[in-house]
Amino acid sequence: MKLNFLKYSVVAMACLATLSGCQDLDLAPTDKFTEANYWTSPEKASMVLNTAYSQLSSSGRYFSNETLSDNMYEGRGNSSEKMISSGQADASNSRFSDEWKNSYAGIKTCNVFLENVDKVPNMNETLRNRMKAEARFIRAWLYLQLTTWYGDVPLFDKDISLSESKTIARSPKADVLAFIYSELDEVTEILPVNTAYAEADRGRITKGAAIALKARAYLYQNDWANVAATCEKLIGNTANGTYALFPSYAGIFKPENEYNSEVILDYQYVPSLRVWEEMYDMAPLSAGARINAKAPTQELVDDYLMLNGKAIHESGSNYDENNPYKNRDPRLDATIVYHGAKWTRPDGTVQTIYIKPGSTPSDNTYGKVDEYIGAGSNSTSTGYYLKKNYDPTSEIGMKSGLNLILIRYADVLLMYAEAMNELGKMDEAVWNKTIRPLRLRAGFTDAPALNYPTEGNIQTIIRRERRVELALEGLRIFDIRRWKTAETVLNTYPHGARFGEASIDNGYIRLEKRSFNPERDYLWAVPLSQKDLNPNLGQNPGY
Repeated sequence: MKLNFLKYSVVAMACLATLSGCQDLDLAPTDKFTEANYWTSPEKASMVLNTAYSQLSSSGRYFSNETLSDNMYEGRGNSSEKMISSGQADASNSRFSDEWKNSYAGIKTCNVFLENVDKVPNMNETLRNRMKAEARFIRAWLYLQLTTWYGDVPLFDKDISLSESKTIARSPKADVLAFIYSELDEVTEILPVNTAYAEADRGRITKGAAIALKARAYLYQNDWANVAATCEKLIGNTANGTYALFPSYAGIFKPENEYNSEVILDYQYVPSLRVWEEMYDMAPLSAGARINAKAPTQELVDDYLMLNGKAIHESGSNYDENNPYKNRDPRLDATIVYHGAKWTRPDGTVQTIYIKPGSTPSDNTYGKVDEYIGAGSNSTSTGYYLKKNYDPTSEIGMKSGLNLILIRYADVLLMYAEAMNELGKMDEAVWNKTIRPLRLRAGFTDAPALNYPTEGNIQTIIRRERRVELALEGLRIFDIRRWKTAETVLNTYPHGARFGEASIDNGYIRLEKRSFNPERDYLWAVPLSQKDLNPNLGQNPGY
């Protein structure tokens, strides 16, 4: 059963909008409702908290983050993300302003809730304290997003006034992080474990989510000792929640398996009532999609190992460039649609996707569809499509009520493996409780792919494992920024499948060059619209 409380998020947002502004830092309350007459029941308080849940993320942000990385290429239009990846963004870029605006809208919701929920009469105190902890988690989540993108940002834990919003300065990133760590420590002691929630409350924030978010916050600072110590609170420790890898990698992202053992936090949707539809512009056209706006890159495809555990260009890999998808990591097939891949339609029938130009049979059941016909067309620009998170039960226009997973247990294992390696503590025992189970679950059976490697760069192996395991889940951009590899992988031509001119890049489709300035682009610009309202915000270098 889908989570009940998010069905009312639209009503909740309408109610909250009358209590206080829900965008930017400078919106003042209106007088349709007042703080004195609104907070009269737990149900009304829940509506405001539900609004905060809805402001955690968005499907648009989830997928567009991938186009900011080297995992996915945006082939149509001239979006704000494309301006960023081409190095042409300035402080007026709409993604910069939307990220700031939307995050502070959510923070405002949390502050309004926290300042007023104690006014609700006859409310169960355990429930009240739990709801406060949920709001504080959401606020910490949003502050982590802000400080990761912008560095120093305004930090406040109360609903500031209109005049304050026009004079507040940015707090040092270190202070923002200290606040996040402290908040997450405190709410961890209050929040229930995942198994303590009733079915109707599945999807609410848990003790495990608070711990995992704190590990992620440490990860983004390369604070390896604290990453390892925090992850150890979840790995094999049922006192903080019961989590395990779901047996099927592809199955993690299917609607019938929502709330599975691997999910630590997801972004909630409800079929027909609250849906997302980005897949309509990322799936194969012959499968019923509209156009292709975003497509996986060849660089991502190339990072999937062979079944024998070797990288495709490694000696002894047995990789065949003319049959490139044979004997590859099974996660490739679960994540990306490549030429010859299978696609399950809503009626249960399975079709072959023909992408290579001229390959579609004339008697193809689904018509003569050329999936790749070159730049500027409606079809894929890279020769690939997205499969992960496809919902075969979706409505017309691929409107889906499938939850999008924000944190899963596999990420905890990968964070732990990376931290232990960076600390010089990676060994067979750590490998066997992190990378090995991930590969076993993926479908590897060859011993060289499963056993602790005795040669090769372990850091490279772990980073590649993280990329393919979490591919197209919105996290890659944060990894290449913290590794400081963005200046390399985002400063070149991305590529597509080998459907291009043989004389250019060995036939791999060369796409528009990206640009990343390491002196500027590791931080985003403070939005010009915000600086116009508040000159005290200053600006990051290079903008």
